[in-house]
Amino acid sequence: MRQLYEEIEVNPIFIVLPILTILTYSLGLTLKSDDFKMLLKKPLPMAVGLTGQLVVLPVIAIAIAYFMGLDTVFFIGLVLIACCPGGSSSNIFSYIAKGDVALSVSMTAVSSIVTLVTLPVIMSICVTILNANGAESEFGTVQLPVGKLLVQNVVLMLIPIILGVLTQHYFKNAAVKISKVLSKFAFPCLILLASIFFIKHYQNIANHLDKLGLSVLLLVIFAVIAASLLSRLCHQSSKTRRTIVIEVAMQNAAQAIAIASSPFVFNSEIMTIPPILYALVMNIVLLVYVGAILRKDEGSALVAAKPE
Repeated sequence: MRQLYEEIEVNPIFIVLPILTILTYSLGLTLKSDDFKMLLKKPLPMAVGLTGQLVVLPVIAIAIAYFMGLDTVFFIGLVLIACCPGGSSSNIFSYIAKGDVALSVSMTAVSSIVTLVTLPVIMSICVTILNANGAESEFGTVQLPVGKLLVQNVVLMLIPIILGVLTQHYFKNAAVKISKVLSKFAFPCLILLASIFFIKHYQNIANHLDKLGLSVLLLVIFAVIAASLLSRLCHQSSKTRRTIVIEVAMQNAAQAIAIASSPFVFNSEIMTIPPILYALVMNIVLLVYVGAILRKDEGSALVAAKPE
């Protein structure tokens, strides 16, 4: 399969962009004004979740990348996935985990908008500091054209969301049907995307799997722990806690891969490796997490059902 991929010589950006556009458009199809009103209806849960995702997670990524001594390109790739908005599959995971799906959808929507600004800012600061300190990479120097990143985010994130919202507003029946079809492709598309890059770069992945693999695993685990602790400190309900944990840990890997591989931004396929690994690891860890809390719920239900 890898040999066939190399023979075809497909530029991966032409695979990434359609998938990201479809996923983002699908998000727009499901958005309602109530999703943004959640900021007023449930300000604390929204604040806790967005703080965990937009502030805590990038800080954890920077700390892990620094202490693990990652190569500059991998360092930036790890921080990049941490700066992205929530993944669309988080809503499905929240539903399976019996969480607050409405809160999950709202957090995904708001983070997708807010990160249009926060992602370029954090990444620009990160790249500037690394370059100022003479950070070197075996894969070459790293530069970030912030203006082009902003334009790409608007084109690939904001415009598809707006088109999805407009479709829902003017063609409600069609929007429902399209949303049902596209929702079935969200998870498979992400796995396909990760698999394509994994196959192409398996040698680089294998060469750096020990340090990089551990870094990614730590980031996902610490994301779960940090989100859980933050939710508990703010006295959130069990239903809300599990929703926030899933939302914070599940990132939009497609966007990270698009930014890393885009010829207009980083133009580095090697930088896609941390997001690729994160996409695979986050699903495994969150499946284990969801399974654990559902078993705990069943155990609690059995205890409550026992006669005294």
